[in-house]
Amino acid sequence: MAEKGKQKNWIKFRHRVVRNVAYAILWPYARIKYNIKVDKFKEQQKRPYLVLLNHQTPFDQFFVGMSFRGPVYYLATEDIFSLGFVSSIIRYLVAPIPIKKQTVDIQAVKTCIRVAQEGGTICIAPEGNRTYSGKTEYMNPAIASLAKKLGMPVALYRIEGGYGSQPRWADKVRRGKMHSYVSRVIMPEEYSQMTNEELFSAIQTGLYVDEANANTEFKSKKPAEYLERAMYICPFCGLSSFESNKDEIKCKKCGRRVVYRTTTQLSGVGFKFPFSFVSEWYDYQKDFVNELDTTRFTENPLYRDVVSLFDVIVNKKKILINDSVEMALYGDRIVFGEGKENEQTLNFANISVISVLGRNKLNIYQGKKVYQIKGDKRFNALKYVHIFNRSRNIMTGETNGKF
Repeated sequence: MAEKGKQKNWIKFRHRVVRNVAYAILWPYARIKYNIKVDKFKEQQKRPYLVLLNHQTPFDQFFVGMSFRGPVYYLATEDIFSLGFVSSIIRYLVAPIPIKKQTVDIQAVKTCIRVAQEGGTICIAPEGNRTYSGKTEYMNPAIASLAKKLGMPVALYRIEGGYGSQPRWADKVRRGKMHSYVSRVIMPEEYSQMTNEELFSAIQTGLYVDEANANTEFKSKKPAEYLERAMYICPFCGLSSFESNKDEIKCKKCGRRVVYRTTTQLSGVGFKFPFSFVSEWYDYQKDFVNELDTTRFTENPLYRDVVSLFDVIVNKKKILINDSVEMALYGDRIVFGEGKENEQTLNFANISVISVLGRNKLNIYQGKKVYQIKGDKRFNALKYVHIFNRSRNIMTGETNGKF
């Protein structure tokens, strides 16, 4: 019998059994679905690693699991821990490490140290999110200090072709080619001689991928489907909204249509579109919002969407507040049910973080409250994140700040 008060091990024998069963099932599945070449990390031996990866598809963690022997302990956001009984099963089978999205989570750091001390391999996506553009996105520099704190060999795990195969804004997988592998290992004796800035630079370089090329074709009958989940700025109209159909996406303001080809290239229908790839359009969109004066949009909303609103009881469950409510986005707030008896306003000044989960779910963190918003299949959650971040920069005097 364990001593009273003694902390139980995070790592369990069943995790290895689950890993081996999952490997037998998922290896052929991944090869068929993603047409991926997964390189096994033969140099692993019996040593645990800190695995850092660029995040492209919802299947990335399984690619890592296929490269490494033994169980891998992944950092996971509170969303998968708020599914009631399902979350309990996930915890039992694979014991992911909980982390609060887009925040400094001291408890997550402590758990990582605990797993490392028990000899477990840990996997983290420093971007925190899947890329919308096909380029490796912003990483938190704190990942370098965490790596040093853990004292484990750092394996930089690159995933290539994932954006073409399954863009974050899309539902279905396209038939192309993918490759995942360890691109570099940085041993403790090597990074102990580096500054945090030098180590972070090495991590960024080792994980950076830019899918803006036409080298591979990703076959699909509807390659542009749901691209409107990512794009909301028209280079001709500014703030706008879009609707996709098969291989085209159309601006609802000016009516211009853009073709998204199976090579991931863009072209205008009957006009010259200024961007060749989504990444170029996405960068333009961010620049546009980073120069937007959100204080001009406090009287009339920038956007309105009809959504479902949930109250998230973190690490427990989600409670439906309203299954169909209008959400209005202003330059300084979000309003639910405007003009109705149950109108609710969330001021940006009181919100700590707004983030997108998965393809197009939205989480709003206000104090100890967490709200989750789900729209229809065409809902663009990203614009709420960008407008909020721009507004907060203006509020704090960082008018030239970038998000």
